[in-house]
Formats: sequence, C-alpha cells, structure tokens
Amino acid sequence: MHMADALISPAVGGAMWAATSGVAAYSMKKIQVDLDEKKIPMMGVMGAFVFAAQMINFSIPGTGSSGHIGGGLLLAVLLGPQAGFLTMASILAIQALFFADGGLLAFGCNVFNLGFYTCFIAYPLIYKRLTRNGHSEKRIFAASLLSTLLGLQLGAFSVVLQTVFSGKTELPFGTFVMLMQPIHLAIGLVEGLVTAAVVAFVWKASPDILENVAKEKALGSISTRKVLTGLLIAVLLVGGVFSWFASANPDGLEWAMLKTAGTAELEATNKLHAVLSDIQSKTAFLPDYSFKASDSEEASAAGEEAWPVVNAGTSVSGILGGGLTLLAAALTGLTINMIKKRRKRAGFEC
Repeated sequence: MHMADALISPAVGGAMWAATSGVAAYSMKKIQVDLDEKKIPMMGVMGAFVFAAQMINFSIPGTGSSGHIGGGLLLAVLLGPQAGFLTMASILAIQALFFADGGLLAFGCNVFNLGFYTCFIAYPLIYKRLTRNGHSEKRIFAASLLSTLLGLQLGAFSVVLQTVFSGKTELPFGTFVMLMQPIHLAIGLVEGLVTAAVVAFVWKASPDILENVAKEKALGSISTRKVLTGLLIAVLLVGGVFSWFASANPDGLEWAMLKTAGTAELEATNKLHAVLSDIQSKTAFLPDYSFKASDSEEASAAGEEAWPVVNAGTSVSGILGGGLTLLAAALTGLTINMIKKRRKRAGFEC
C-alpha cells in the first residue's frame, strides 16, 4: 500500500505531509513519558524486522494479486502507539529514499495510511480493549486479527480518498473502493495471523514487555535480550533468504489500479513530480530492492519467470535496508531521549 507520487496532487501530498508531521510532533512529545534505554534498541530492531517483513509479498489465491504486511499494529503493540508511529516513519523514509519504494511527495500519505490508523485507532480501540484483562494466546489472536483488519481497511479507504481528492479521474471512487477494500481484507487476514504469531512469541519470551507497553510504563529492568536476539535472527533470514520467495504478482494497490484504470502506474504530469522523481532516482542506490540493471539486462530479464528469485541484490537490500532502518529508528529514539534529559536538567516536566 505504498503510494507513488503520481497518485496524488501536490495539494493533497502537502496536506498529508502536514498532518503526518503534526502526529509525529505529538508522538515525540508524548513518548518521553515511557521512553528509556531499553525501548530505543526495541524501536531499532522492530523497525528492521518490519522492513524485512514488508519485502515478502504473499499471493492472494484466485485474484492474481499479492500483499505484504504493513506492520503498524505490530509496532504499536510492542512499542506503544507513539514509538510505533515514529518507527513506521523511519521504515518508510528508508524505503522511499534508498529503494524507491513509495514516493517522496506521497511520504506523508504512506506514513499516515500505514501508521496512524493502526497505532492511534485500531490499537487503542480494539487491541487494548480486548487485552485489558491480561494477555493470553486466544486474546492475542483475536485482538491482533481484528485490529489489523480495521487498520488496513481504514488505510486502504484513505488511499482511495487521497486519489479522489487529487483528481485522479482514471480511478473513479466507486470502482476503486470496491476493489481496494476486499483485496485488503484478504491481505489483512494474513497480516493478522503474522502479527498474532510475533506478539505471541514476545509474550512467551518476556510477557512484561507487553504489560508495560500497554500501561505506558518504561521497560526498566525487563530483560529484552531474548526478544531482540530472536527478531534480529528473523531480520537476517527474512531479508536475506525468504525475500527470494516473494510473489511476483502486483500488490493490492497495484492490482486495484490495474483493474480500475488498466495500468498499475499512472503517468506523472506535474513538474513537482518530475523533480522529486529525479531526486529519488539519485538517492535510491538499490531501486526495487535490487542492484541497478542496464537496459540490456532489464530486457533479458523481462521474460524470465523463475521462482524463487535467488538474487544477491535482494538479499543485500533486505539486510542493508534492515540495518539502515534499525539505525534510523534507534537514532530517533536517542534524539528524543536526549531532549527529554535536557528538559529535565532545565527543570521542565515531560
């Protein structure tokens, strides 16, 4: 559900940048309540894990489409809504800048669609209510599944609204929404299962993490070593190896566009689109999660349908991208923690 710049107008892109910046500013202030040295590495490792997991597209049977997890609900459960939102912003920034996945103008839309609805609506309204009496395997499963479905449905509908407000007549509201919502319902079912599995792993390894996050308490003396080790191993395996098995089918957004407009890529006609595209082409050293190919290489590869795609570029992208995301998310946490300490020394309340 990573939107390209061609899908939105500068006005909509600017408005969503402003909205996302406002939520980020709120999150940076609010997170200071429960941010400590234990949560910072959690932000980094969780960011790396979600980055790697988003690389694996799974096929949706009978549709010719595919999907990948968004990860917003998972980040909210294990980090809290504010830290989860900021970590999602770090993930999407790395993807847009270095892998050309998601547009720069559309960055605000993508963070809002994947992070806001899951972290600030689905998590408090569904997940926390269903687990308010404590966690168990059944509660984790039900809460993860329902919360993920709601967050993804809201995000998919938001994509439709953003394209409509941008004047994209190639994607008429009625047809587009009738394709976007069902396909993302199917994707949400799979993501819900993945989310429940990861949360259950953390709950069994260190149940106090979930309890403290839910109560907005610092992790303090809680041991996170087992959880961090397990997730780091998963990052290496998922990003370095399992990413070879990603489906080649278009994802839910591309599939809905193809069915609606006859193409998965709309033409960008605005001058700002061209400028941002040029910037992105220079910063993205691993576009589409692979090494840059010459025109002849692209032509020769066009007819190849081999699966799995054993590709060194994909493995490098998964591992390097995970590492960059880890650094970006951790640096975000460190910066906020430094501000928190300076405010305390200056006598301000956080």
